[in-house]
Amino acid sequence: MSMASKRDYYQVLGVDKNSTQDQIKDAYRKLAMQYHPDRNKAPDAEDKFKEISEAYAVLSDPEKRRTYDELGQAGFRQQYTQEDIFRGADFSDFETIFGGGIGDVFDFFFGGGRGFGGGFGRRTVRGNDLLFEVEVSLEDVYNGIEKEIEVPRTEKCSNCGGSGASPGSSPITCPRCGGRGQVQRVQSSGFARFVQITPCPNCKGSGTIIENPCRECRGSGLAKRKRKIVVRIPPGIEDGSQLRLRGEGDVSPNGGEPGDLYVEVHVSPHPVFKREGANLTHEVEIGIAQAALGTELSIPLMDGSNATVTVNPGTQPGTTLRLKGKGLPKISGFGRGDLLLKINVAIPEKLNQRQRQLMEELAKELGQPIKPASRKFIHF
Repeated sequence: MSMASKRDYYQVLGVDKNSTQDQIKDAYRKLAMQYHPDRNKAPDAEDKFKEISEAYAVLSDPEKRRTYDELGQAGFRQQYTQEDIFRGADFSDFETIFGGGIGDVFDFFFGGGRGFGGGFGRRTVRGNDLLFEVEVSLEDVYNGIEKEIEVPRTEKCSNCGGSGASPGSSPITCPRCGGRGQVQRVQSSGFARFVQITPCPNCKGSGTIIENPCRECRGSGLAKRKRKIVVRIPPGIEDGSQLRLRGEGDVSPNGGEPGDLYVEVHVSPHPVFKREGANLTHEVEIGIAQAALGTELSIPLMDGSNATVTVNPGTQPGTTLRLKGKGLPKISGFGRGDLLLKINVAIPEKLNQRQRQLMEELAKELGQPIKPASRKFIHF
């Protein structure tokens, strides 16, 4: 059975969807006591114990529970990795069940594994997450694009394959801790017996010793490399959005899962269009005669074509015309936004004698008397 539970989490704990946090905690406590491998030696006890602990880690966290209720198990799995599920989970009330602290609980699920009754093994560490910023054009947002990026990250040393030992040699098991990475110190006081577990000072918790270190990585097993990765940037992506590429971050220094790569997308300004979500805005300027009499305009579109737009007679400055479906694709994948065309009316600042005469005649026809200004105003 895989660690990820395939059953509904509420069914795993035997509670309904309206259960309170206290009811969920009580249900988990009873099941954990029943299936804890230190108490239950059945072959499937450990798998059942992990399954109920995973269900509790999700349902005991209000935010994870809300996401699970909204998206279901399949959608939830796309949002959270296995480690994300347990990270931040509160098992502090169950230390009597686990026989250790929260760090031991995490160790049990991720790393080194716990030998029940024999102490916890060394903990594997997840690789670091990385952040990489990329700039795209508005055309890229409209069409979607696959972009190749070059990411500096920590990888396994190619010379030693990540072992840290020179080619032809291998790390040896630490003789002091027997490969566990930890040592125990037992103290007795009267009837009390105390066991202190600390990282092995001989191997520094790794469980192995490298007698002949690799010259390339000097025994670390790791090296900095630049890796080319192709990122698919979906149509309609918002400025500042982050794309998560699982497992494309730094490798783990001791065999844990690699970190993730987050690609943060920035959209560069466009010379023609401004963006408002999935809508685009474009400003166009017409003359007073065109506004009064009406006209037709040829407007550029994001796909490279042009649209003919009719401006009705009497159009006022600031009027906005809407071209439905001529905006950007919606990030949901369904439909497109609109193109909003803002009409500005240009007022001529200078008129020649003929133009002034025509304007005066028009003003007279419209009953708009013109009075010469008595003084000039300074415009700031």
